[in-house]
Amino acid sequence: MSKTVQNNINEWSKAPFCNDSIKQLEELKKNKSELNDSFYKNLEFGTGGMRGVMGVGTNRINKYTIGKNTQGISNYINKTKEVSKKVAIAFDCRNNSDSLAKVVSDVFSANGIKAYLFSSLRPTPELSYAVKKLNCICGIVLTASHNPPKYNGYKVYWSDGGQIVPPVDKELINEIEKVNFKEIKFKKNKNLIEIIDEKIDNDFIEICLKNGLNKDVVSRKNNKVVFTALHGTSAVIMPKLLKKAGYLNVSFEQSQMVPDGNFSTVISPNPEEIESMNLALKLANKKNADMVIGTDPDADRLGVAVRDLDNKLTLINGNQLMILIFDYILKLKSNSHKLNKSYFIASTIVSTPMVKSIANHYGVDCKLSLTGFKWIAKMIEDYPSQKFIVGGEESFGLMIGDEVRDKDAITASLTAYEMMSYYKQNNSSVYKELIKLYCKYGFFKEKLVSIVKEGKEGQIEIDNLIEKFRKNPLTQISSSKVKYISDYQNSIRKNIITQELEIINLPVSNVIEFESVDGYKLIFRPSGTEPKIKMYISVNSKIKSISEFKKVNLILDKKLDKIAAQVNL
Repeated sequence: MSKTVQNNINEWSKAPFCNDSIKQLEELKKNKSELNDSFYKNLEFGTGGMRGVMGVGTNRINKYTIGKNTQGISNYINKTKEVSKKVAIAFDCRNNSDSLAKVVSDVFSANGIKAYLFSSLRPTPELSYAVKKLNCICGIVLTASHNPPKYNGYKVYWSDGGQIVPPVDKELINEIEKVNFKEIKFKKNKNLIEIIDEKIDNDFIEICLKNGLNKDVVSRKNNKVVFTALHGTSAVIMPKLLKKAGYLNVSFEQSQMVPDGNFSTVISPNPEEIESMNLALKLANKKNADMVIGTDPDADRLGVAVRDLDNKLTLINGNQLMILIFDYILKLKSNSHKLNKSYFIASTIVSTPMVKSIANHYGVDCKLSLTGFKWIAKMIEDYPSQKFIVGGEESFGLMIGDEVRDKDAITASLTAYEMMSYYKQNNSSVYKELIKLYCKYGFFKEKLVSIVKEGKEGQIEIDNLIEKFRKNPLTQISSSKVKYISDYQNSIRKNIITQELEIINLPVSNVIEFESVDGYKLIFRPSGTEPKIKMYISVNSKIKSISEFKKVNLILDKKLDKIAAQVNL
C-alpha cells in the first residue's frame, strides 16, 4: 500500500467524517484492491466534469468529495470581485443525486452564495439555460450521464451556461486542491436557498419551441412517434413540450418514463445502444410509428430510430444524426437568410468529415474543436462577430441555437421529429434523405472502438497505448498510405510525404490522429469521463444513387471491421 493511500485512509478514519462513513471504510478494508482504488488519488475533473463510482474514499463520489469541490468553488467565487454570487443546481434520476444536490446547495449557502435549487430532477440543458436566465456565475448538475447505476458525477457550468474551460477550470481545481475536508462548511443558510421549478420550465420550453419548430410543417399532429426517457430527466419536460408543439400522436414507453436510478428495464441507459431502445422500438412497431427517440438520464444526448428502405426501424448513429440535422437546419436557414461566412456550424475532430462538405455547400464557416462539448459552446464566446447556428458531435450530442450552451437532447428531439415530419410531408423520409446526402457529399462511415481499462493500472495502460502510436506511427490505414499525423499533445500536424509542419491551434490534449491519402482516419484518445481508450475510424467511398447504398454500405462496414482488427487495441 502506497504512502498516499495510507495517508488518505488515516484521514478518513476520524472527524469530520461521520460514523457511517468510517464504518463503511472498515468494511472496505476487507477488499484490498477496492480499498486501493478508492483512495489512491483524488477524483479528478475530466472533459465532462467529475464522474466516478459512489462510495467512501477520495476517489469516489460521496458527500465529502462533493462537499470539497463545492467548498473550493465557493472559495473561488468569494475571491472573485464584481460577480453575481448566485449558483443554479440540478440533478438527475441517479441514486443519491437528490441528497448530493442538497449537499451542494447547503455548502454554497453556508459560504454566503445564493443557491437556486430545482426541487426534483431536471434535464442538464435546462440547467445550462437557468444559469444564464438567472444571471448566475456557476451551475452544478449531479449526473453520470449514461454510465452504469454505481456511478454519479458533478458537472460544473460557468456564467455563459457552458461547462468550465481554461483558465477557469484550472483555477477552480487549484482552489479545490487547497481545501481540507475539515474546512467544508456543511451547515446551510436556508435564507440563501431558493427552489426554482415551473417558471424556468415554462421559459425553457418556449426556447425549445423557438429553436426546434418548423413553420412549414403542417402534418405533425397526424404523425405517429414514440419517445422514451430511459428513466431519466426528459420525462419532466418532453410530454409538455411535444403537446405544446402540436404532436398529438405521441406514444411514450411508460415503464421508462418513471425515474429510476437502478435503470431497471435496461442494462445501461444509453440511447445509442439497441438494447436500451428495445421496448420503445417494440411499441413503435405496434403503433406503426415513423420515428423513435430516447434520451440518456440527464437528457443531453439522444438516440434516434427511423424507417429504413425496407420500412424496418433502425438506429442511426451519432454522425448520421448530426449530418441530417445540420443539413436540415441549414436548408431551412438558407430559405430565409443569405448564408455566408458570418454564420458558423461546429463539430469535433473525431466526428465525421462530412460536416465540412455540408458547410461548404451552404457557404457557412465550419469550426472544429477537441472532443467535449464545452469546446463547441466556448466558440460562441470566442467568435462574437459570427452567428452560431448549430453544433454537434459523433456521440449523439447536438446544440441548436445559443440559449443553451451544452448538448441539448430536448430541443434536438423536437427538431428530429420536425425533420421527419418535414420530409414525410415532402414525399420522402429521413433515411432516404440520409442516402441523398451520401450521394451528394460522399459516403463517409465511422466506427468507434472503446476498450475499458479500470483503476490505476488501467490509466497507465491507456497512456502507454497512446504513446506507442506516438513513437511507432502507423504508415497505412487499410491499404491507404498515411499522409498526415496530427499530434494534439505537441500541437503539430505533419505531412509525412512533404515533411511540412503545421501548428494546431487547439488546446493541448493527449490525442493522436492519422489521416491517409484517401481521407481515411484513425484517432486515438483517452476518455475524459470513463476509464477507456477510444479509437475512431473513418472511411469513405463514392455513391451515385440510392440503389447503390446497400452494396457500398456493406463494403464500408467490412473495411471498418478489418481496420479495427488490424489495429487490435
